[in-house]
Amino acid sequence: MTAAKDTPNVVDLQQRQPTGNAGDRLGDLLKLVRSVALKRINALVGTLFENVDDALFDLAERAGSNAIQTEYFDGMREVRKKRQLVERLFQEQATKAFTDFADGKLKPVKGEAGTASSTPGLSLVDDVELEESLAVTSMVAKADSRLQRALYQVNQRLAVIIGGGKVEDANNPIGPAVLGNAFRTAIREFDVNIQVKLIVYKLFDRYVMAGLEPVYDEVNVELIRAGVLPQVRHVMPHGSRPHGMPAGAGAPAGSRAAAGAIAPGYYDAASSELQGEIYQTLRSLLASRHPGDRYEGGEGGAGLPGLSPTDLLSALTILQSQSAAIQARADGVADAAQAVQQIKRELLDQVGRISEDAKSRRVSAADEDTIDLVGMLFEYILQDRNLPTRMQALFGRLQIPYLKVAILDKHLFAQKSHPARRLLDLLAEAGKSWTEESDRDNRLHDRIRAAVEAVLRDFDDDVGVFERELESFTEFMDQHRKRAELAEQRAAEATRGRERLQEARRTAAREILKRIEERQLPPVVHTVLSRPWANYLVLTILRQGEGSDEWKNALRFADEFVWSAQPKTTENDITRLRALLPQLEKALRHGLATVAYHDSDVKQLMGELSQFYRKLLDGQKIETRTAKDVIEHNVAAPAPVAGVDTSLADAAMPTAPQSPVEEIVLSTEPPDEAEAPPEAEDEVVQGVRELKVGTWLEFIEENGQRERAKLSWISPISQKYLFVNRRGLKVCDKTVYGLAAELRRGSAVVLEEVPLFDRALDAIVARLRHAGDEAQASPPAATTPAG
Repeated sequence: MTAAKDTPNVVDLQQRQPTGNAGDRLGDLLKLVRSVALKRINALVGTLFENVDDALFDLAERAGSNAIQTEYFDGMREVRKKRQLVERLFQEQATKAFTDFADGKLKPVKGEAGTASSTPGLSLVDDVELEESLAVTSMVAKADSRLQRALYQVNQRLAVIIGGGKVEDANNPIGPAVLGNAFRTAIREFDVNIQVKLIVYKLFDRYVMAGLEPVYDEVNVELIRAGVLPQVRHVMPHGSRPHGMPAGAGAPAGSRAAAGAIAPGYYDAASSELQGEIYQTLRSLLASRHPGDRYEGGEGGAGLPGLSPTDLLSALTILQSQSAAIQARADGVADAAQAVQQIKRELLDQVGRISEDAKSRRVSAADEDTIDLVGMLFEYILQDRNLPTRMQALFGRLQIPYLKVAILDKHLFAQKSHPARRLLDLLAEAGKSWTEESDRDNRLHDRIRAAVEAVLRDFDDDVGVFERELESFTEFMDQHRKRAELAEQRAAEATRGRERLQEARRTAAREILKRIEERQLPPVVHTVLSRPWANYLVLTILRQGEGSDEWKNALRFADEFVWSAQPKTTENDITRLRALLPQLEKALRHGLATVAYHDSDVKQLMGELSQFYRKLLDGQKIETRTAKDVIEHNVAAPAPVAGVDTSLADAAMPTAPQSPVEEIVLSTEPPDEAEAPPEAEDEVVQGVRELKVGTWLEFIEENGQRERAKLSWISPISQKYLFVNRRGLKVCDKTVYGLAAELRRGSAVVLEEVPLFDRALDAIVARLRHAGDEAQASPPAATTPAG
């Protein structure tokens, strides 16, 4: 009895299962687990798909370009069409997992990303497969960590009912790993791009993975009722962590919070794994350059003890203090580039001076790789097309602090959430928008310089310096962003207002010209329709719209006014005209009042029209002209009917066109060839159409002056692109074809959106691979035998 009390969690299977029928009993328990779990899990999957439409629709509404919006809408249609198929496939995969588990054939699910990361190159894994694998691995890791207690109990109880076999998170048929893999297999039926798939994975994490705890609790309750390990407790082995959890999961709370601040959700872990893979690739490529032992300042150092990190950091601190004054004066990129290239040699010289003996001068292979890697990072910064030259020189001063960080903490290159890395990315993003024109008060330049100098001044071995400066600079940028967004909004509203006006003027002009352009009409009729009535049409469009009754009545007046001015040869026409004239006068007076015609001008115009209609009804000959003749005459010598006091004007002095009709008729400007659509759109035009709001470009004028501007707004009326500077002030607007022409000429350049650190690592990988390929292609150097 005492033994039983000391081991309450040990179940005698011979007592639990009826003799002679153990296999059936085991089958019943598994069926119970399957029934309870899959019923709930399938309901969670149903909830997931009910929310896919809303999520994709919201993203489509916020899309920065038509191309991206179309992708989201296509994804919505594809998910609706194949939802039932995918749900059925998921159920089949989940059921099969139970069958394999009962037969002992269910293998532990391992993340493909982890397998891929152990290889030296990135090209072995398809990009799309890698992103999917990272998404699944990440959400599985999160769920394993969150559900440790309940999942551990399910594992122990499942191990009992299959006869004592080992059950872990990775081979539990209702564990996050198996369910994630089943869902991944099922949604391969969706013919959508990776962005849409990642959204679906995100929703699977939100609605299915997040809802597993009640499932496990219910399974545990049912198994306890069946007598399976009623008193099992959750005891995790010391130092262990759930399957798939990244190594950094046990980091201090501060660092975890910093990681969460940059990229919420499963993208944290996914990007960390991918960055880890890139870092391992870099280390492999760097190591391949030196197949033998590393040097110690240029001398053979095989077998010598390595320099301690403390000594190396001390050498860097001394070097930093010595070079601070020189670097502060190096405002040019050439000076900064020279300083970057000399750092390694000066560091090794400094190591030699502070070492007690020659043996301690050897730099370890890992530290040498780190020195080279940081050096290549800053060489890239000094050549980065995204950064203005003054920013390149400013950031070049940070090489030694970042080399110290890299030696202290190898996570700098492996984790996107590292505060030093985030600070450099944030400074570069701010610097990307900088120009002298947009920063005349030097506020942004001085703030970036202050951040650089704070790191140079305060950083010794406390990475918290970067966190504090990151927080301070983020606050500065948030304040600036709010001001810029208000200015952007005003610029967009002003442009939208001008475009609405221009579109209304074009519409009004088309309607008037449609009625008068090919007709010989009395000058007074031409003048009324081409000037005050065209302006009245413009106001009607802007205030009531083209579908309004007032718009329809205004067009009806134009039709009847034109008809009324033509010769009348029958009694019916004369009778109709006499009945129509009071209506025309009433409508005309209303229109003239709307466009604020002067009372004296209205009176004069009505007198002229009265005189004209008397002649028409009397059958007298009426002088007629074309619309163009009348408009040219009115602009060259304004008539009083225009509603403008011209008594002091020089009759010989032409005036500007006063209406949209006059603008169109008198326009002599040839169409800009760059604005004309090509016969077939090429990839440059397609690229312009796919530009997202928020993309930065650099415009280069003929005199060499450069201006950086952000795509702030795309007009739904003209499809023009509005560009603003970092203050939110308008720089220019471009048509699709005009911008494409500038991109072809090289007078406009699209700046990269990828963070600086990521771009630099990609470039370094490509550079090292290219160097390795060249080394393999070149013949080995001939050696001379020792005499």
